[in-house]
Amino acid sequence: MKKIAIIGAGYLQLPLVLKANEMGVQTYCFAILDAAVCKEACYKFYEISITEKEKILAICKNLKVDAVLSIGSDLAVSTVNYIAHHMNLVGNPIQNTGCTTDKYWMKKALSVEHISVAKFAQGSNPETFNYADLSFPLIVKPTDRSGSRGVSIINTSNEFLKAYKTAVEASFKKSVIVEEFIQGREISIETISYNGNHTILATTDKVTTGSPNFVETEHHQPAILSKKEIHKIQNIIPRALSALKIVNGASHIELFITKEDEIVINEIGARMGGDFIGSTLVELSTGYDYLKAVIEISLGNKPPKPMKLIKKSSGIIFRTHETQSLFDATLKKNKDIIIKELSLFESIQLKKSADRGNYFIYQSEKKINLA
Repeated sequence: MKKIAIIGAGYLQLPLVLKANEMGVQTYCFAILDAAVCKEACYKFYEISITEKEKILAICKNLKVDAVLSIGSDLAVSTVNYIAHHMNLVGNPIQNTGCTTDKYWMKKALSVEHISVAKFAQGSNPETFNYADLSFPLIVKPTDRSGSRGVSIINTSNEFLKAYKTAVEASFKKSVIVEEFIQGREISIETISYNGNHTILATTDKVTTGSPNFVETEHHQPAILSKKEIHKIQNIIPRALSALKIVNGASHIELFITKEDEIVINEIGARMGGDFIGSTLVELSTGYDYLKAVIEISLGNKPPKPMKLIKKSSGIIFRTHETQSLFDATLKKNKDIIIKELSLFESIQLKKSADRGNYFIYQSEKKINLA
């Protein structure tokens, strides 16, 4: 029986564990105990922080695992690449890990290949941070976090210090990036790569809370795009993934489409999109088993050929403080809702993704809107 090490054991990893179990692969999860929902689902759980690479590597060597994988954590990517490198398993180059886990090095790598990104500056000292060449409004955020943690928008230099402190407190490396705010429509792309060949699987429209925290509250597939926009995206995405030296597995690309029809890359993660975008919505909208594909690749096997087996709409909508009445009404009147996760606590005002609780996921012939 094949063995797979899964870095992380939170709710975002649970679909991966369940799919691997379904495929007859033994699953070994590594994470701290807090919120380790995969503990009971996996074959064996190890209470070790996902940042403790050497300890995890030693256990993986002893187990003689056949693969290492994580689908919903930027923090886990570094450990996945480290173990894959030292055990000669399928993964992405360890020397390019920074390009997919650090927003500064990511934008540097994309810029070198003349791929459009927002103008940016980076620093770890507020006294010497130089962003004079950038135009307000500006986004201030950690270089190494996700889920809207530590993100602020500022309109004057007087707001910088407070925003900087918020970002640096959230950063693991105490590093902050400042970038120009891009006016445009934000969408995300889910892809799969195999031996350096990249395929777009799905596009996602998103809704956020907007300024100041930009917490994502809705995701819908497929994104509504013109033929011209689709063509541009199809051209730029493989170039962007190659610029970051991504060769195997899932990737999640966030980008803006400006009023001038320019495609501006925001961030790229060498993992599936969170919020069940990759693990659930892709299969609901296309019929393609994204989870099975990434597991097969990690095991050194050729994945199923990427194709759209069905054409449906799918999405996830979170219940927020501002939308709770609309959320409840939509939940009652739509029969297409296939998954419900409803907590007992009252919705709160959102400052980060972790503040969200209730949500539903749907599959339908058309997009479901809150109404």
